[in-house]
Amino acid sequence: MWTLAIRDGALEMLERDTPAPGPFDVVVAVRAAGVNAADLMQRQGLYPAPEGSPPDAPGMELAGVVSAVGERVIEPLLGRRVGAIVGGGAQATHCVVPSEHLLFLPEHVSWEEAGGFPEAFSTAYDALVSQGRLAPGERVLISGATGGVGVAGVQIAHVLGAEVIAVTRTDQFHAQLRAIGADETVTLDQVGSLHGVDVVLELLGAAHLSAAQHTLNPFARVVVIGVGAGSRVEIDLLNVMRTRLTLTGSTLRSRSRQEKAHVARLVGDTLIPRWTKGELKVPLARVFDLRDAEAAYEYFSAPGKFGKVVLRVEP
Repeated sequence: MWTLAIRDGALEMLERDTPAPGPFDVVVAVRAAGVNAADLMQRQGLYPAPEGSPPDAPGMELAGVVSAVGERVIEPLLGRRVGAIVGGGAQATHCVVPSEHLLFLPEHVSWEEAGGFPEAFSTAYDALVSQGRLAPGERVLISGATGGVGVAGVQIAHVLGAEVIAVTRTDQFHAQLRAIGADETVTLDQVGSLHGVDVVLELLGAAHLSAAQHTLNPFARVVVIGVGAGSRVEIDLLNVMRTRLTLTGSTLRSRSRQEKAHVARLVGDTLIPRWTKGELKVPLARVFDLRDAEAAYEYFSAPGKFGKVVLRVEP
């Protein structure tokens, strides 16, 4: 197999033995893999892979075909089209995945779209629903709305019946955000004029939350899942007391195998049927070949994108 690997901050393609599945695992022949902020952080030495994942191989989401199954796997999975989140190693031709983490793909979606679904939509669903307890009719404020998780969050909140306010750095993609379900779009400098927000999906960090904290309804929930625009912010504790605010955070990568299986079940039961019906989509900012990963990472790190950056993996 071939895998992307990090060597002293550089990206290299390395040939390694194709892994064998554990008793309850499968091997997926990867056809596409998403690029995420965590990959760039891992490359910089700031976000090591969890125990059990390849320490030098990036990639946290994939789509492909099950090519081998472990001896204790009883489901007929061989040859199935699947997606999954993993702790690392997705940006390769093959990757081991716990069988209970698999998402079964709609037949109509392309490999590139499928490769950008698992991490973005699982993260957004977990943050909005499991952590944020978003309910129909509530107002949700989503920062960084043009990125992969933001685009997923806008759509999930919309199909759940929430009123969606999407926040962007500029007004470049407001029409696209409204087309996928945003009821209102604002730029970052306009956030302070908002009010009546029940849930904040925080993807930017300090640059947004410093203003968003003053837009909240009583019993609002703020879920922090990204801090690319700053990890330290001054919180008005009097406002926390007045609103009885709940502030929490969420990551998926470091969770246990059982916890990730629970997320996969929720996403499989709730989002995959909507994706199959065409109620959800994976907008693609750009697709690169796996061997052009250096260019893909450079493109991902630049502003001005809408949707996912995905690596295509040739069989």
